[in-house]
Amino acid sequence: MNSRGLRNCNPLNIRRVAGTTWKGQRDEQTDNAFVQFESIEWGIRAAFVLLRTYSTKYHANCIRDIISRWAPPTENDTERYIRNVCFWSGLGGLQRLTEQDWPKLVRAMARQECGEVLSEETINRGFELFKHPR
Repeated sequence: MNSRGLRNCNPLNIRRVAGTTWKGQRDEQTDNAFVQFESIEWGIRAAFVLLRTYSTKYHANCIRDIISRWAPPTENDTERYIRNVCFWSGLGGLQRLTEQDWPKLVRAMARQECGEVLSEETINRGFELFKHPR
């Protein structure tokens, strides 16, 4: 059976926040904790939106800073998460990331969150939704 994140089309397990509505969000939300999207690409797009917020608002521009905020030690093995994402993405933990690095990062984070490897094509379709909103 698919992971919760994949069933929700939310491969980075973005939590629901009262008053926040996402583009591509399903009209009916049956998961009390995590947002449910119409397609996996919309869930990926939301991850890119959050990465932009992390970068601009919190100045989180490297894997270590991003993952420490995304998956805090109070809920996760953050150090293991960081190691896995660095290994799977080929990016350094303290390397300053640009938007062009984000698809590799999101693909690795989705693997960590859901235990499955999403195709580059799927990630790129979500990135296009982010870069060129409809």
